[in-house]
Amino acid sequence: MAKKQVGVAIAKSNVFLGQFRKPLVQNMSKSAMKESFKNKLKIIPLGGLQEIGRNMTIFEYGNDILIVDMGLQFPDEDMPGVDYIIPDISYLKGKESKIRGVVITHGHYDHIGAVPHIMGSIGNPPLYCSEMTRGIIVKRQEDFEDKAPLNIHSVKKGDRIRLGVFEVEFFHVSHTIPGSFGLAIKTPVGNIVHTGDFKFDHSPVIDQPSDIATIARIGSEGVLALMSDSTDSQTEGYSISEGTIGKTLGGIIEHAPGRVIVATFAALVSRIQTVIENAERVGRKVAVEGYSMKTNVEIAQKLGYLRVRKGTLIPINKVNDYPDNKVVIICTGAQGESNAALMRIVNNEHRFVKIKKGDVAVFSSSVIPGNERTVQGVKDTLYHRGAKVIHYKMMDVHAGGHARQEDLKMMMNLIKPKYLIPVHGTYFMLKIHGELANEVGIKDENILIGENGAAFEFDGQGRGRVSTERVPTNYIMVDGLGVGDVGEVVLRDRQLLAKDGMFTIVVIIDSKTKKIIGTPQITSRGFIFVKENFDLVNATKRVVEKVVREKTAGDTMINWDYVKNNIRESVGSFLFTKTERRPMVLPVVIEV
Repeated sequence: MAKKQVGVAIAKSNVFLGQFRKPLVQNMSKSAMKESFKNKLKIIPLGGLQEIGRNMTIFEYGNDILIVDMGLQFPDEDMPGVDYIIPDISYLKGKESKIRGVVITHGHYDHIGAVPHIMGSIGNPPLYCSEMTRGIIVKRQEDFEDKAPLNIHSVKKGDRIRLGVFEVEFFHVSHTIPGSFGLAIKTPVGNIVHTGDFKFDHSPVIDQPSDIATIARIGSEGVLALMSDSTDSQTEGYSISEGTIGKTLGGIIEHAPGRVIVATFAALVSRIQTVIENAERVGRKVAVEGYSMKTNVEIAQKLGYLRVRKGTLIPINKVNDYPDNKVVIICTGAQGESNAALMRIVNNEHRFVKIKKGDVAVFSSSVIPGNERTVQGVKDTLYHRGAKVIHYKMMDVHAGGHARQEDLKMMMNLIKPKYLIPVHGTYFMLKIHGELANEVGIKDENILIGENGAAFEFDGQGRGRVSTERVPTNYIMVDGLGVGDVGEVVLRDRQLLAKDGMFTIVVIIDSKTKKIIGTPQITSRGFIFVKENFDLVNATKRVVEKVVREKTAGDTMINWDYVKNNIRESVGSFLFTKTERRPMVLPVVIEV
């Protein structure tokens, strides 16, 4: 670039960043501070802070809104029946016309999983993402035939798009799925950098290393705030390279006496490539099992991310046509998911694959918190069936996709932000990330630890703060075809049923005499076995009869809802005194 062109570029950059570069006004009064924040940038996380998953962030300035990511969160163990949770978009109601676009950092479900449920509700604005991410989103959209087609556009690293007052530049970062982006977002108050999920892997398998030169150039242009991935902030050192994992897996695949079954995440395309390359090196065939994994492999092959020799991949129904020491199976289920391929194999429910002596099962993933017991159960069953189990605590068979402490410091040193906003993690992870920022010279007052629903605000003078105002960020639960119809009351009922069971009482009333016909009929599920607890059941019947007798005596206009409520309360209290458990009591009154 000629010197003149360089000068023009710098001049343009300084014009855009002029407000950010102004010296800060010292000792402003509260009223002046409040006035300055009228024309402010608001960054509102609807999910992804104080949790893993449900990532969605709103950037709002004046009449323009930009949305980054639209993910889901998997339910906790105390959420029976819930498939997943998506962000609450109540704040966007009535603001649909202001939404200029949606930008997706990468194709993992905690960043794209809410797209089918939300996009139509906010007016289906244009959506921008990489080719790989686009392929996954479009494929998943096929499961939602009632939804309008997405207005989706592919972008490449280095592309810049203008969305209202926002200009977004996409830069490449290493992660566990191709087509992962960080974002440099130019705003009227200064530049904001969002890293997305990232790590610094200098020898990746199917992708390029994170674009350090571009990241450094963005940092040199002046960055008001860095929003950085905090998921692995508690882990010391540098991230393990996928190349290192490849060497370990290569040794296992080469020396295993029988089949090698590698369980990993469906979207961990780099790991799938690593396994395939090592299988090809020693002459093994590879079968991929698990719907989501097969889908991702198909998309990655079409886009040229997966390199596979002709004849390497075989269908799962052909694995028994080859000697065991010539077969590798890559499958889903490393987290012990009940419907995943590995669980069906372990439980002898798979049509073509049964565990046998000599098999080597490799858990090529870390265990997501909360899944420890389930995963341990799978490992125990594998050992019972004669397989050998290898996991990440025994050998380097998994490299996470998130930056460790030294990587996070490196990102801060490259970007040189005025403010750090730790994102993507629990409160503990965010705080640890903030402590790392202290180590590279960022002051406490410039480390903004937030929470879902609390806006990060920046004024035209480059001052930042966490707002005391809150927007709704309730859990919107997806249960089958229902979205948002499972609320706290329904969830509490499910938790009660799961804990103490259900106790149903049917009372038949003579419509003329208002007296019970026969005796109340009692059914119990998950509480007691009726046939073995006759004394308790008969005592409960007497409680019911007493309530009905007392609440109907001398009254010709009976409120049966009132009677049922009294039955529920009296029976619930009685059962608690006898068992110290409180099942859900469901009284039914029938007049005949």
